[in-house]
Amino acid sequence: MKEIVSKFSEIERRTSDEKGEYDLFALFLREDSSDKWDILVAAEWISKNKQIALKYLSQIIQESFSLSELLNISRIVIIEEDEPALPIIQQAVSCEHSNIEIKDSNFFGLEIKHAYIITSKKRNAEVQRE
Repeated sequence: MKEIVSKFSEIERRTSDEKGEYDLFALFLREDSSDKWDILVAAEWISKNKQIALKYLSQIIQESFSLSELLNISRIVIIEEDEPALPIIQQAVSCEHSNIEIKDSNFFGLEIKHAYIITSKKRNAEVQRE
């Protein structure tokens, strides 16, 4: 799993350089997930056009992972900017371009067996006004 997390860290850094910073980029293994990871993302650039952002992220992920690695991924989940749980997770875990590991927690009303938080940070007020 360490290699997969490392690849996702590279993807997060690359895509944030190309498109803009993330409010959240994380890997979640839900309790009921059959050992498949969800990729959770939130960013202003994603909210502007979710369909294009999802296609962009999917393409980069497919190019970065082998077929056997891709089989460990369930889906990409776009977290809405107005999701009430987003500031809660950002307050609980604040990081950028990291790999913070969390086990046995509850986020977004879901029981999470395992998580890696790569970026979780509040957007600064100046950026929000633009």
